[in-house]
Amino acid sequence: MARATLQSLAVLADRISVDAQWLALALQPRGLADAAGDFSASGWVADVAAAVATLRSEEGAQQVFLAGLGMGGALCIAAAAADPDIGGVATLGAPADLLAWTGDPRSLLAHARSVGLIRTGGFPPDADQWIREWRDFRPLELARKLDPRPVMVIHGSDDDVVPVLDARALADASGDGADLRLIRGAGHHLRNDPRAVAILLGWLSRQ
Repeated sequence: MARATLQSLAVLADRISVDAQWLALALQPRGLADAAGDFSASGWVADVAAAVATLRSEEGAQQVFLAGLGMGGALCIAAAAADPDIGGVATLGAPADLLAWTGDPRSLLAHARSVGLIRTGGFPPDADQWIREWRDFRPLELARKLDPRPVMVIHGSDDDVVPVLDARALADASGDGADLRLIRGAGHHLRNDPRAVAILLGWLSRQ
């Protein structure tokens, strides 16, 4: 499943590059599929920051914008909250509260080990710190740091993984620069929904 998701994100990045004429990068964070490292909140936020630095180093690169699906959207909010030079953020099916979405952090840690997101023996060296990172990761509070930058919140009206109320909350918290688009009849997985892709491409073209 992870490999299929990563492949579809790479296809989406190619689409953005061709249709919107943007330099695009699809991130594969640590622990996912064959990426080195182990899954953690701070590690994945650091991976987004490293991807931003890579884009900025490219010849001809200008302002960096971030787009993420599900937890990736929450990570983009966190990265932009920490980096005021990021131009804007688009989220697709992103949660406003990670604990409400992922459940108990200790169960999340056990699940991450069981599915191979954590493969290194003895990781994390401090399980309590790993858990605190997730408890302290609050996308809704971080979204308040995005104003007045442009924010696009895209969500499926029939999302049974992340409630529509999360999308409304994120858009409200992001200030006057936020635009909320609810896609009628769509579920959680928006990366292959042509309506979601069209909204994302249109938003990018206007920046």
